[in-house]
Amino acid sequence: MWRDALLIAGKDLKVEFRTKVMVNQILPFAFVVLIIFAFALDTSPGTLQKFAPGLFWLAVLFSSILSVERAVAIEIDDSAGDGLTVYGVDPGGIFLGKVASVFVQLSLLEVVLTLGVVVLYGSKTGGWLLMIAATVFATLGLSAAGVTYSQLAGGSRAKHTLVPLLLVPVASPVLLAGTKAWQDAFSASSSLGDPWLRLLIVFAVVYLALGAIFFGSILEA
Repeated sequence: MWRDALLIAGKDLKVEFRTKVMVNQILPFAFVVLIIFAFALDTSPGTLQKFAPGLFWLAVLFSSILSVERAVAIEIDDSAGDGLTVYGVDPGGIFLGKVASVFVQLSLLEVVLTLGVVVLYGSKTGGWLLMIAATVFATLGLSAAGVTYSQLAGGSRAKHTLVPLLLVPVASPVLLAGTKAWQDAFSASSSLGDPWLRLLIVFAVVYLALGAIFFGSILEA
């Protein structure tokens, strides 16, 4: 399973590197979202800094919808996923490989968006360790849930509208915990013992475990 996961992740990342969809489409979209939020709210520094964590995770959510749809579409187009099944690729490996690919792409996006939040909103934090840890586990949870529900909706003709409807309710607890963890990271009393960080770890583990267990059944559906 782990070997298959590495192969799938490597394949997907090579495809994304060649097509440059993340750089040419998703990243500009995420930046536009941050800029629109900045203009939609009061432009005073205090207001933008206060809402920066929530706005950051909303931008990540919108971008993750595009990323997971893209990751699953690679296998659905031309029935490439059926070929993986015929060759005996482990379904859990396919799931973990897709999650790893989306996680890497979103992580790179989040680095750039974090710089955007600092520049556009003037946000400053002393709790970098808490922020990084929260971002890692929140991104894992989003990636796992996104791949699962995107594959579930992949066979539908309305998949482009169905994926957001399925993913947003499941991702909402992750976004809430991620936002709260970032708010704590911006405060003076941040620590790795933050309860929101522990909740993010639980979400990440649960979504990864459920996806790895049931992804084979979803592929056969």
